[in-house]
Amino acid sequence: PPGGPPRGPPPDEGPPMKALRFHRKPGRYAAAAVAGRIKAGSGASVGPISLRDVDEPTLPTSDWVRLRPRLAGICGSDLATIDGHSSRYFEPIVSFPFTPGHEVVGDLEDGTRAVLIPVLSCAVRGIEPLCRACADGRTNHCGRLAFGHLEPGLQSGFCESTGGGWSAEMVAHPSQILPIPEDLSDEAAVMVEPTACAVHAARQVATHGPLDTVAIIGTGTLGLLTIAALRHPTGGASIERIVATGKYPHQKDLARSLGADLVVAPGELGRVVRSLTGAWVLGDGADGPATGSDGQLTDGVDLVVDCVGTAQSLSQALSVVAPGGEVLVVGMPGHTSLDLTSLWHRETAIRGCYAYSRSDFEAAVSVVADADLARLVSATYPLSRYRDAIEHAATAGPRGAVKVAFDLRTAPRPTAVNPDAASTKDTI
Repeated sequence: PPGGPPRGPPPDEGPPMKALRFHRKPGRYAAAAVAGRIKAGSGASVGPISLRDVDEPTLPTSDWVRLRPRLAGICGSDLATIDGHSSRYFEPIVSFPFTPGHEVVGDLEDGTRAVLIPVLSCAVRGIEPLCRACADGRTNHCGRLAFGHLEPGLQSGFCESTGGGWSAEMVAHPSQILPIPEDLSDEAAVMVEPTACAVHAARQVATHGPLDTVAIIGTGTLGLLTIAALRHPTGGASIERIVATGKYPHQKDLARSLGADLVVAPGELGRVVRSLTGAWVLGDGADGPATGSDGQLTDGVDLVVDCVGTAQSLSQALSVVAPGGEVLVVGMPGHTSLDLTSLWHRETAIRGCYAYSRSDFEAAVSVVADADLARLVSATYPLSRYRDAIEHAATAGPRGAVKVAFDLRTAPRPTAVNPDAASTKDTI
């Protein structure tokens, strides 16, 4: 392995603490995959995740710090893992058992409140010289996610060595720590990590210069945050019109309040794009609205941001993007079957959009504060109610919610830090 000292035996651990742990248990994972197809979030009941007493994590090297989570969000990638839907692509860059949780605001031992930048890049792993991507500041493209003095892991929350936010304590490299302003609430701070993803997406959109119309597919957490980032000066995007799809009333209301000019039901997107662009329709849908399966539009929007990542959403994105346009995939996709004929014929580009840089994180703090994104935190739960929390997060849309998080502010900790616990009035 390139760089970094060899992994040795861990030193003596501290006292036990509560943590949610995900183990490598293929039978349980298969059961979660079956249960997850029947009911979203049910993998938490039958899969390989459980609440356990675990040892306090060890510091990989002397410059690492301890972070005691206050709030830790539940992300779509967490839900995909718990419900057995995660791609096997990640197998070489995950280590077991791991404690999930990469959307984290917490306290350092000196009382500093900070958010976690979870990417486990070369600097975090003690690898020198840095890989080409890390040297360029593109730590989200680091290719050494299984080397150095840490176990494999693309991020904290998927690595045995670091722990994760769904626990009383985790460890972090100093480069992963971003102190936050005192006037930023915990609920706002826990939105910084997903907002950094949205800022990264907005900055990719900005590389296209001024655009007439951008479509956002999906207005769950990522879609809403992407709208906010596209409309914020730090994103750098210049867009005349944002059209978004939303399934539920609260998603549509939030999308409008965050900057979408038009919010429509998913099945209406083709018709609306046809109207906005003056496109004609080819094929069986020539007498009706075009949605991608009942006719082909001759024109489309400049760029589509897919914040869902399913075969259906990607197909719809390709059906409404203009010839020569781009589909930016922000929602995590998996193994899928997709007809790419239109991509070839219309010279459309599909571009991935993963994670963020430290600069994206710093900008995200401003976006969160200015757009009042703390309001997207719909509910918090103690770790002891993890099954309820995961089910709530997995069914957030139909239940009128957006972001669900774990609240560790009153949880027992290995060492007391910031004993004045925050209010738990919004905790379920």
